[in-house]
Amino acid sequence: MIAFDLVFFAVAIPAVIFAGVSKGGFGSGASFASAAILALILPPELALGMMLPLLMLIDVSAVPSYWRKWNWRDCQRVLIGSLPGVAFGAVVLEIAPADLIRFLIGAIAILFVVWQMAKARGLVPTPKEQLGAPAGIITGAITGFTSFVSHAGGPPVAVYLLSQKLDKLTYQASTVLIFWAINVFKFIPYAAMGVFTHDTWIAVALLAPMALLGTWLGVKAHRIVPELAFFAITYILLVLTGSRLIWTAIA
Repeated sequence: MIAFDLVFFAVAIPAVIFAGVSKGGFGSGASFASAAILALILPPELALGMMLPLLMLIDVSAVPSYWRKWNWRDCQRVLIGSLPGVAFGAVVLEIAPADLIRFLIGAIAILFVVWQMAKARGLVPTPKEQLGAPAGIITGAITGFTSFVSHAGGPPVAVYLLSQKLDKLTYQASTVLIFWAINVFKFIPYAAMGVFTHDTWIAVALLAPMALLGTWLGVKAHRIVPELAFFAITYILLVLTGSRLIWTAIA
């Protein structure tokens, strides 16, 4: 059950707007922070179920702008690998206790920040040679799993796509297609597991305008907000949220 009270809306509205801003203005895989924030006040499976349709709504607004501008070979490799990753994620989400899911979401949030900081300091070098099909499939499997249990999967996809030496447009279009498709793959297992409830659909209907508003604000913010400032706020948010989820899980 979701209590549609002041606390819910005070947390959910900023979280959903943030997801739209992140995806709409900064091409950021950090939009999964929204699910982590919601998991602070909701059972994790409800938080994940509520965010998936909203993330799909944001994604579908972006796909037409990049239609057929992606590298299909690389997308195909990642998407083939994502299927077993999604299936494994479904098994984990089905049998794991809520506190383990909270721990996973929190740990992925903090590891995401660690990876981004390491990347910024040159500690995560881009592969000098193109990674082949096996690497693409392994990337997909990791991404499918982390995306299923936390809506996160940016780092492994970034490493693989950067190794392919794609131009900026092709890279962004490939990223958009991959995560749009993986979200579609996740929808059926989520539905079969009962993640979508009457309450989650009410929440989705109420918050959908906020997702679109966030996407619009992201486009505007991209022109006036320095990326450094946006990501600094994002990383602080992820560390605080991730730490709180881990503490809640183990306490």
